[in-house]
Amino acid sequence: MVLVETRCAALPAGETDLSTPYKEVRGLTRGIELLKVLNAAPGGIATTTDLGKACGMHRTTVKRLMETLRAAGLVRHGERDGQYYLTFEVRRLSEGFADEAWVSQVATPLMHASVKDLLWPCDIATIEGGFMVVRESTHRWSTLSQHHARLGQKLPLFITAVGRAYLAACSDEELEALLKLLGERDDAMGAMARDRRRINRMIRETRLRGYAVNEGEWVLEPQFAAIAVPVLSGDRLLAAINMIFPKDAVSARDLKTRYSVRLRGLAEAIGKRSLAWIED
Repeated sequence: MVLVETRCAALPAGETDLSTPYKEVRGLTRGIELLKVLNAAPGGIATTTDLGKACGMHRTTVKRLMETLRAAGLVRHGERDGQYYLTFEVRRLSEGFADEAWVSQVATPLMHASVKDLLWPCDIATIEGGFMVVRESTHRWSTLSQHHARLGQKLPLFITAVGRAYLAACSDEELEALLKLLGERDDAMGAMARDRRRINRMIRETRLRGYAVNEGEWVLEPQFAAIAVPVLSGDRLLAAINMIFPKDAVSARDLKTRYSVRLRGLAEAIGKRSLAWIED
């Protein structure tokens, strides 16, 4: 991973800001610098080695500061050793709300507990900028997982199960807004967004089936298939959650009678518990 060096506007070591009688708290300055660099990292995920190189800090210093930030709830451990990513507590600092803190407080423990039942790994993703962004994943816990570092990954709406599940559960107003946003692109995604007949057919089929499917249409993951369902908290569409597996590893019958039912139960449990969290 290559991170762009993003130095914060701190005073050089040994210099003092004469406009204030207070000395700079170097640890705080460095912690903020790490947050900035982590925020600029691909997917908001980086290792202590990456962060140290980008900030010009020793790896042990980075580790100590990141563990302090983790204790404050601003970062979390990633899927690999020494890896960190931002939590939604950082958004609270700038935007003043905790609309997605339910991911770590509610979804994570329920998803972790579901591994014994589902066996196959799953991701929960929320909408952001016309993409589904993975907020939590069970790949690090599932022995059947063949993926790593899913957190923060952007998934296209039209050709992934999690995107299709979200679109099928959208209100007419949100759906129209998303299609308008993506329809302005001049790439394949834009062309798909403008093909309203195809989109409407996909939504009808998904709703009729009761869950979304992807049978390897995504060119980045042609060997894998997935099913997905929306996560609803009352009348509010929060996210979508999928289950990923190699193509032909699970029969269509098992998907319909076993896995889709269990995945829907997980989504309903997350949505129900999230309702109280969000209202608080």
